[in-house]
Amino acid sequence: PTSHFWPGRLVATEDHPRPPATITRMEPGLTDELFTRPQFSIPAVEKRALLLPALQELTEHHRTHCPAYARILDGIGYTGATAIEDLPYLPVSLFKTHYLSSVAPDEVFKTMTSSGTTGQAVSRVVLDRHTADLQTRALAAIMTSVLGPSRLPMIVIDTPNVVKDRTMFSARGAGVLGMLPFGRRHFYALDDDMSLDVEGLRAFLDKHPEQPILLFGFTFMVWKYFLQALPEEIDLRQGVLIHSGGWKKLQDEAVGNTEFKAALRARTGMTRVHNFYGMVEQVGSVFLEGEDGYLHAPNFAEVIIRHPQTWLPAPNGTPGIVEVLSVLPHSYPGHVLLTEDRGVLHEEGKLEILGRVPRAELRGCSDTHAYDRVSA
Repeated sequence: PTSHFWPGRLVATEDHPRPPATITRMEPGLTDELFTRPQFSIPAVEKRALLLPALQELTEHHRTHCPAYARILDGIGYTGATAIEDLPYLPVSLFKTHYLSSVAPDEVFKTMTSSGTTGQAVSRVVLDRHTADLQTRALAAIMTSVLGPSRLPMIVIDTPNVVKDRTMFSARGAGVLGMLPFGRRHFYALDDDMSLDVEGLRAFLDKHPEQPILLFGFTFMVWKYFLQALPEEIDLRQGVLIHSGGWKKLQDEAVGNTEFKAALRARTGMTRVHNFYGMVEQVGSVFLEGEDGYLHAPNFAEVIIRHPQTWLPAPNGTPGIVEVLSVLPHSYPGHVLLTEDRGVLHEEGKLEILGRVPRAELRGCSDTHAYDRVSA
């Protein structure tokens, strides 16, 4: 079923239908209703009523299984919450300095790391198989809202080397790998030196004429290494671009979301462009851009804007610090996080990200790529 944020926008192909996003193990902290109902469709008041008990259960789960988290809750005197705004949040930077795990070492399936420039500390997030499966299924539920139920021919605006290490993932590699299941006949558009494979791109498009095509890449890399290098005759009117990260570098070049979309449309004919907001500390909980130009939280996640002086929830229209909540993190206490990003909530849960908190470290996937290449 289509979401009301993308009316009439579902597309499909004949091949490789994706399995429905169902959950086989639901506890602690999950309710099947958050996954089975169309994403972005649950009214805010109802969604928060569903999320609260799930997040309360997760808080107690991590308190029991993560001694460091239990010490934090004991230190702040936390005894319970009657609203999601009252749940204890962790600063996202804590994952750069502390190893926080709610599973035994032999249950760790994968360790993910955040992006960072040379010399920066990176976040370390441990996943067991259950949490990894939840994140995969959650992402499938989100992307089905905009891509439809079937896999599309896919252009990855990156180099194939980005996904080679499958045991220790960077945020950039994890982002690419997480999107691969939504495509088929994958074509990596960039060579190892970040140059565009123009002939390979032409051959790929010739094989899929007049078909919807999924494109995925990080924002700065799409702009710098793909769009700027495209021959004028390349036609991507059937393309659907999902992208994220790298806005700081583009803003330095006076390129915002409006200019980014306008340039893509003028150069390629592509009109279906969706930015998303997410982080390695809450992989799977992707805030996706709707046709209204704003980001929206999926059913199993929520966002709160906090005033940077009082730390109380800020009213709609008032900028503050972004807090993200998700029922997905079971193997580590990342279910309620205070980010290093500034944002503002508008009516009907419309989220706008305003940028990094001053003096926060550069950490976006393609921002850090650009920084490393310039400073090397």
